[in-house]
Amino acid sequence: MIEFRMPALGADMEAGTLVQWLKHPGDPVARGDIIAVVDTDKGAIEIEVFNDGVLDRALIEPGQKVPVGTVLALIREAGEAITVSSLAPVAAGAAPGERRARASPAARKTAQELQVDLASVTGTGPAGAITLDDVQRAASKRRVPAPEGRPAPAVASVDRAAAMRAAIGAAMARSKREIPHLYLSTTIDMTRTLAWLAAENGRRPVERRLLLIALLLKTVARAALGVPEVSGFWRDNGFQRGAGIHVGCAIALRGGGLVAPAVHDTDLKDLDSLMREVLDLVARARAGTLRSSELADPTITVTNLGDLGVETAFGVIYPPQVALVAFGKPVERPWVVDGRIEPRTVLAATVSVDHRAIDGRRAGQFLSAIDRGFQSPESL
Repeated sequence: MIEFRMPALGADMEAGTLVQWLKHPGDPVARGDIIAVVDTDKGAIEIEVFNDGVLDRALIEPGQKVPVGTVLALIREAGEAITVSSLAPVAAGAAPGERRARASPAARKTAQELQVDLASVTGTGPAGAITLDDVQRAASKRRVPAPEGRPAPAVASVDRAAAMRAAIGAAMARSKREIPHLYLSTTIDMTRTLAWLAAENGRRPVERRLLLIALLLKTVARAALGVPEVSGFWRDNGFQRGAGIHVGCAIALRGGGLVAPAVHDTDLKDLDSLMREVLDLVARARAGTLRSSELADPTITVTNLGDLGVETAFGVIYPPQVALVAFGKPVERPWVVDGRIEPRTVLAATVSVDHRAIDGRRAGQFLSAIDRGFQSPESL
C-alpha cells in the first residue's frame, strides 16, 4: 500500500483541512490526478497523487484538520488484494448544489461558510467557473446591515486574509531568523530587449502578445542552468539541487496576500508557452484552483514589482529555497555607450541568496548571466 499524506505546501504550512474527496474507494488513480481538496491559510488547494493504482480507503473525513505528513488515504498498487475497509464509501463533503455548479474549491468552501447557494451565483472565472470573489459578492448583496452601534459581522474573506498574512509573516520571520541572507544587485540595460519585445508583439495578434514577465522567468531559468546552486533547497543541513528548474512566480491575490506557484521546467519552455502558463496561473491563483505541486515545487522565486512603480527591491527568501530574484520598473537613465552618454532604458535586478548554499562570487556570476541573457533576447 502507498500512503497518501497531507502535503507540505510551503514552509508556512503546518496543517490543512480536508475539504472534499474527488476520488472514492475503488476508483483508479494515475500520477497527476486530483484526488482531494485541502484548505490551507493560502486557500483551497487541489491535491495531486504521484502514484498509479487504486484508491483503497480514506483515513480522514472531510472537515478534519490534520498536521502535515498525516496519512490521508491508502493507494493500492497493481496486484495488491482488496481490503474489506475499502468497500466503505467515502463522504464527498459537498452539498448537492455544489456538485451541480462549476466552482473553485475556495468558492465551494466559502459558499458553505456564508450559506450561499452556488446555483444562484453567476461565475466570472475561466469558462464561467464560480470564483471566491463571485461568492463573496453574492453574500454581500444579501447581507443585512448591523444595528447602529454594533460592528458588522466579519466575513470569511477577512479571516482568510488575516490567516494568510499571519502565515506569510511566520515564514518570513523564520527566513530572516534562520537564513544568512546575502544581497547583490545590478542594473541591466534593457533597451535591446524592450525593442525586440515591441517588434515581436507588433507581428502578433493581440491575444498572443508577450509580457515582460515571460522574458524575466526564462532569463532567470537560463541563468540558473550555469549556476545550479541557486535552484534548489536547504534541507538537513545541506543543499539539495532541484529535480528541475521550476521558477516560482509571485502573484498578488485580491484582498491581500500572495502566492508563488511554480512554472514547471521553465528553462525548457518557449516564451509562448510561458506566457500561457503565467496567465493560467494568475487566473487560477485568484480563483482558488491551484494544484499542490504548483505550490510545493518552486526551486527559485521571481518577484516583479515594476508594475507598482518600484525601481529596486530586495526580497526575503522563501524557505527551504535558497534564492529569490527581484526586478523593478524599467526606467530611462543616462547611460555610457561606446564612450558616449545616451538615454537607455535600464532595469534594477537583485538576488537574495542563502549564504550557506551560495557564496558571493557564484551569486555574482548568476546575476551576470541574467544580464547577458537580456542582451540577446532573440535567443530566448
